[in-house]
Amino acid sequence: MDSGNQTLFTELILVGLTQNLKARISLSFLFLFLYIVIILGNGFLIFTIIVSPQLHTPMYYFLCNLSFIDLGFTSCSLPRILYDTLFNKRRISVTICLMQMNLGLFLGIVECILLAVMAYDRYAAICSPLRYTLIMSWRVCNCMTVIMWGVSFILSLIATIIKPFVFCKGNTLDHYACEILVVMELACGDLSSVKTLMFIQSFYVLIFPLVLIVVSYIYIIASLLKISCAQGRSKAFSTCASHLTVVIMFYGGTITMYMGQARFSHNLKYISLTYGFLTPTLNPFIYSLRNSEVKDAFKKILTNYSAK
Repeated sequence: MDSGNQTLFTELILVGLTQNLKARISLSFLFLFLYIVIILGNGFLIFTIIVSPQLHTPMYYFLCNLSFIDLGFTSCSLPRILYDTLFNKRRISVTICLMQMNLGLFLGIVECILLAVMAYDRYAAICSPLRYTLIMSWRVCNCMTVIMWGVSFILSLIATIIKPFVFCKGNTLDHYACEILVVMELACGDLSSVKTLMFIQSFYVLIFPLVLIVVSYIYIIASLLKISCAQGRSKAFSTCASHLTVVIMFYGGTITMYMGQARFSHNLKYISLTYGFLTPTLNPFIYSLRNSEVKDAFKKILTNYSAK
């Protein structure tokens, strides 16, 4: 098509999950409830870890990072979704849409890498306990964090740097948020190179960390089976079970979304709810309710506060 005959859109329309009024009102209250739970739950974890010296370990340091990511990931899209669902205002400017897309992609990549780092931390703690403080020193943890956030930031911008998105194929996004797969469906020009890059990037961001997680847990399980103390084995299993639950929920949705099909389909937006909202909502409960150290630290905070 000749570029002179193309209509370039400056606004996009988000279809959302439903146009039924009663369903939209119900979803609005559900999303509001989830957002409150996400803020309170992840805020509780961050606060407890920061103010409790006994939780100043690499494990809880990375857990604090995870809660911060979950807060940012949901906050970049959920308030807008709440507004659109309640008031049926589904238009969004191209600039805001691309900002939301890049921020969500950035934080999603960070979480993929972070879950692998957390698995490695558990591997080091259980399989090499005598060398753990050396393997996971604060210098190493800080270096991992800088690399993790820096690499994720670069990867999240590669697609739009190679070919900046301009929209002329329509302005209706069959989604509730600006996610890169659906946004690319409306972008002008030949995006085959960008899609190939996205697939390769998805392999390194999703499959490679997942393989590292699986390998880490193979060694962890083998080490746990050798522990003679039932109490120590149970505590280690509990910590690992919490992390594995999060991994299954997060990676299950993201792999289906980004590596399951060549093109974006209508049903994929429902699958994205798992890593978009379900995982950030459940993470604080998974890590706190199954973790006696977090519960004890919070009880100590309440005791100290009530004693003043």
